[in-house]
Amino acid sequence: MTQFYGKTKICYGEDALETLEHLPAKQAFIVTDPFMVKTGFIDRIKSHLDRVGVAHRTFDGVEPDPSLETVTKGTRLFMQDQADAVIALGGGSAIDAAKAIMYFAYKAGGEVKKPLLVAIPTTSGTGSEVTAISVVTDKVNEVKIPLNDELLIPDMAILDARFTRTVPPHVTASTGMDVLTHAIEAYTSRKANAFTTIYAEHAIRYVFKYLLRAYRHGDDMEARENMLLASCMAGMAFNNSGLGITHSIAHSLGGLFHVPHGLANSVVLPFVIRFNSFDVGMKYREIAEILGLPSSSVEEGTTSLIKAVCDLNEAMGIPARIGALKIDESAFRAHLDTMSRNVLEDICTAGNPRRPSQDNIRLLLEQAW
Repeated sequence: MTQFYGKTKICYGEDALETLEHLPAKQAFIVTDPFMVKTGFIDRIKSHLDRVGVAHRTFDGVEPDPSLETVTKGTRLFMQDQADAVIALGGGSAIDAAKAIMYFAYKAGGEVKKPLLVAIPTTSGTGSEVTAISVVTDKVNEVKIPLNDELLIPDMAILDARFTRTVPPHVTASTGMDVLTHAIEAYTSRKANAFTTIYAEHAIRYVFKYLLRAYRHGDDMEARENMLLASCMAGMAFNNSGLGITHSIAHSLGGLFHVPHGLANSVVLPFVIRFNSFDVGMKYREIAEILGLPSSSVEEGTTSLIKAVCDLNEAMGIPARIGALKIDESAFRAHLDTMSRNVLEDICTAGNPRRPSQDNIRLLLEQAW
């Protein structure tokens, strides 16, 4: 049996934040990062809650790649408040932390009703506002831990592109390529279906149409809005279809060498497309056709898609090789076995169209270096 699950209520447009004034909640726990406080973005959230008398506490301790320690601290504070709503404001890290905090608090709370979970993304990248996945970093063992449970799917996502207007170009680039990676991997996943294909296809179109515009002109609100929608659509797709080894490798590079997730995806994606081409070359050709690229044969379509991804990376200053990511080569090579094992054990690998061996992954990493 094939399934498509869409739980999240999605609110978007300039007045979307007003939805906060209608939440069925008495006490909110806001999860964010220091930057959201510094910019005053958090005050936008608080003002809507204050207007209707919803009490709130702000936990602004989320760091990039949220750690188990941060999640544990947030969970304790949340349980002290006995809050009935969690509101995440920020990029993927803040949303992932909020999801994990809600999840662990609910699991520890026994018969307590599941808190309402609201996600307000401020970057166009992870799609975490509609997915069942939260990634937490075990900094002691230097590994990223993907959690996967339907309880982690937010009840509501509020998409307001004004929050993304100040995102700097290099972050716009890497998060936007994360969207593209989500969409391509969802389109070619072993569990792709008719519905995930529709969402993934539209996300791919939007990225190639709007990402470079958003990168070059941060105040291009049409581009910003459509990249935010692309991120959400790609999230809807991969939440149902799963992903692939581009993400598995990115998780390992992030855990060991602290490479930003979207940047790791963007560098590795062309190599993974070539790796998978024998198994899903027809699908890569379809994507090339969707984008109007040369695709008279499977090989030409695949090659055209790889070139288009590489050209987009280059136009935004993203390196073509892992070796250009400020990773010490001796450390990289010393960790090849660890990385290849991590990739095989990663939850995303199950969706990859080609089943890799550890030797396959090791060779792929060496090629991408």
